[in-house]
Amino acid sequence: MTIHMWLLFALALFCMGLYATLVRRNLIAILIGIELMLNAASINFMAFNKFVASDPVVGQIIVLFIIGLAAAEVAIALSIVLAVYREHANIDVSDLEELKG
Repeated sequence: MTIHMWLLFALALFCMGLYATLVRRNLIAILIGIELMLNAASINFMAFNKFVASDPVVGQIIVLFIIGLAAAEVAIALSIVLAVYREHANIDVSDLEELKG
């Protein structure tokens, strides 16, 4: 496989994540969309790591940081979703008026 195939795969994954983030009204679906976008970024780093980088460790370290960031984001986002559900008994974004500016 070439770098172009990996980049097209990451682009498709990123577009699916962006679509899920922008269109869905459920907080869990939005969180899954953000995770898809982070995975697409990781695939890009690993593709460039394999085909372009002179030091193969750099891309892997960046991907490890992305995985750590994603784990922290999930922990914080799920606690926010749980707090919203306890307060409103619903996790639909369109029903949450106090979040609007």
